[in-house]
Amino acid sequence: MTDAAVSLTSMDFHPQPQPGTAKPWAFPEPDRGKLDNGLTVLTSHRPGQQVVAVEIFLPAPLDAEPAGLDGVATIMARALSEGTDQHSAEEFAAELERCGATLDAHADHPGVRVSLEVPVSRLPKALGLLSEALIAPAFLDTEVERLVRNRLDEIPHETANPARRAAKQLSKELFPAESRMSRPRQGTEETVAAIDAAAVRAFYEAHVRPGTGTAVVVGDLTGVDLEKVLAETLGAWTGEPAEPLPMPPITADDTGRVVIVDRPGAVQTQLLIGRIGPDRHDRVWPAQVLGTYCLGGTLTSRLDRVLREEKGYTYGVRAFGQVLRSDAGGNGASMLAISGSVDTPNTGPALEDLWKVLRTLAAEGLTDAERETAVQNLVGVAPLKYETAASVAGTLADQVEQHLPDDFQAELYARLAETGTVEATAAVVSAFPVDRLVTVLVGDAAQIAEPVRALGIGEVTVVTG
Repeated sequence: MTDAAVSLTSMDFHPQPQPGTAKPWAFPEPDRGKLDNGLTVLTSHRPGQQVVAVEIFLPAPLDAEPAGLDGVATIMARALSEGTDQHSAEEFAAELERCGATLDAHADHPGVRVSLEVPVSRLPKALGLLSEALIAPAFLDTEVERLVRNRLDEIPHETANPARRAAKQLSKELFPAESRMSRPRQGTEETVAAIDAAAVRAFYEAHVRPGTGTAVVVGDLTGVDLEKVLAETLGAWTGEPAEPLPMPPITADDTGRVVIVDRPGAVQTQLLIGRIGPDRHDRVWPAQVLGTYCLGGTLTSRLDRVLREEKGYTYGVRAFGQVLRSDAGGNGASMLAISGSVDTPNTGPALEDLWKVLRTLAAEGLTDAERETAVQNLVGVAPLKYETAASVAGTLADQVEQHLPDDFQAELYARLAETGTVEATAAVVSAFPVDRLVTVLVGDAAQIAEPVRALGIGEVTVVTG
């Protein structure tokens, strides 16, 4: 035997490292203050984050849009950066570019969010531009007309997208017609076409004011006199005080049924299976997050293991919970859903196996191994998920718009680590009961309707795509 062989046989191999116990990560709790004009300010100093993120939340909910003008909040949000009383749209864009800044805005059910990212060295200048957009937007006829045309051009593309079409249909199915949640968030062709500059300015004047708004500033603020900078920029914003609008009651019909949006000749079927869920204040939320992750949160979750790995029906199926709107009293709601796509011939078999997964889950529960993997993934990834200032600012702004305490995210990770297998099972089974799910299928009705009817998972209706 050679010396090399002797040396090899006498080597000591260390045991393979095993994963440790997931430890809750301390999500940064912000400092909270208020400017003289009533604007609430949340700040979080994040050493090393030289790109500062700013989020402005304005409680201008979609419920406040005038009748027949669905989408006016979206057009107003987009128009904020399309010229002011000091700069034209082109000049404003050029000034932002000189700062190395990006500015975005969008409207959703809770209100309008304006997001700014900028190198900390240019923060004062960029905050000045942001303030200018909020205080004195021009809302020129020509710019609003252009934004309306752009939005009208987007709608056919969204309708052609199976996932977007399924989401639109699910909202229509779940919520009553008079509810704003039943209609597209950014408006329809009819309502958007009716929007003009006067309507945009009226919505702005009614709902955009500092006294009800919140600014979140996150980044490395070393050497920045933020109090002075804010006073000179956002502090110059004035407006009459107003109480936030009360949230209307949220009702939904999740009677088990199937709606097929007919797309003749489609080679795939888009699946979206959903129902109404609890407000984020509900104490079941952490267990629901954990159980839903075990069901369909990642490639190793149950749905993917069966529908993708074992059967090869799909590239992936996901289960998730999405907050729609929330208030301090816990009267809001979330959307609980399962989404994915399968090839047309296997639509029936895929749905049959999906329902088998849900029934098996209800009968046998999650395993301790599934729960442990989910905790490791959800809690262990937090430090990476919140590595940027923008991710921290976005979550803090989410907490503001959902009326949650500043320590909610930190407490959520602690609760996830404490949640047991039985509790997570109960939450996910309650979230996805097999007889209370609205199933939307975007696909070729001629090929999929009969196989789906044969499953007995609910009355099947076909609508045009």
